[in-house]
Amino acid sequence: MKAIGFHRPGPIDAADSLVELDLPTPELRPHDLLVKVEAVSVNPVDVKVRASATPPEGSARVLGFDAAGVVEAVGPAVTRFKTGDAVFYAGAIDRPGTNAQFHAVDERIVGPKPQSLSFADAAALPLTSLTAWELLFDRLRVPYGQKADGGAILIVNGAGGVGSILTQIARKLTGLTVITTASRPETIEWSRRMGAHHVIDHRKPLNEGLKAIGIPQVRYVAGLTATDEHQAAIVESLAPQGALAMIDDPATFDVVPFKRKSLAVHWELMFTRSLFGTPDIAEQHRILSEVSALVDSGVLTSTVADNYGPITAENLRRAHATLESGRSIGKIVLSGF
Repeated sequence: MKAIGFHRPGPIDAADSLVELDLPTPELRPHDLLVKVEAVSVNPVDVKVRASATPPEGSARVLGFDAAGVVEAVGPAVTRFKTGDAVFYAGAIDRPGTNAQFHAVDERIVGPKPQSLSFADAAALPLTSLTAWELLFDRLRVPYGQKADGGAILIVNGAGGVGSILTQIARKLTGLTVITTASRPETIEWSRRMGAHHVIDHRKPLNEGLKAIGIPQVRYVAGLTATDEHQAAIVESLAPQGALAMIDDPATFDVVPFKRKSLAVHWELMFTRSLFGTPDIAEQHRILSEVSALVDSGVLTSTVADNYGPITAENLRRAHATLESGRSIGKIVLSGF
């Protein structure tokens, strides 16, 4: 089968940063689906792995986590899906990726593709939806579906992939006032389109931006990028007994300043359930099934901003370069081989 991967980490402008591969079709574990991949999207984790992870000597690493496609075959323990079903999912960080014609994935982390979306539009959603959902409802423990005043949440980088869907989920499924950060006219407009009540400039101190809109303190902060750079402003802006949940990777992070206000600090990684085979691993199937239903009912929308065309090494290199530029909006998708 065709696949795209890399043999050694390096900069995206290197000729061999991503290359075409010819690999055997994956073998299935008991709970696995074999999916014919129709579309994928690109995430910051793809960029991080490509730039830093060294595959075993003589082998290549296939990247890609988000995918939408059709079930071609099922393992002997599969109960949730059958051949011919259209699915979408975010995969696992410790298995080969989705930038391939066929991909093996555990059914317990797979959801039914939204019927109202194309494969490309559906591929934009799984990783970011799972991350946003787990951050909001599992880590911060915001009440789901409770529309009474729930205070405010500040989402740092509202126009990114996670920020775009987190804004929608918080606006549509909770009673929170949703404040996002953005700095360019196009990202400000995008954040408002995703549902933000207010948008402040993350190039300036966040606490000053909050005071300027008349909301000096918030109950929750979602730190999606540069959390260490904003730490002092976050501590000042969180109300006593508030909570921060972050997804980025600061080199160091000092939690001591959070003590005086009894602030909670959480980390969210949507790969944890699959990586450790947690007893609730099938919760990701449930979340994706609910996200799919919410999309089909018009509550949530896809966050696709660009479609870069077929799944090729050249187009994936272009998508990685866009993410590395720090100027991407929403999600980049690719479809078809």
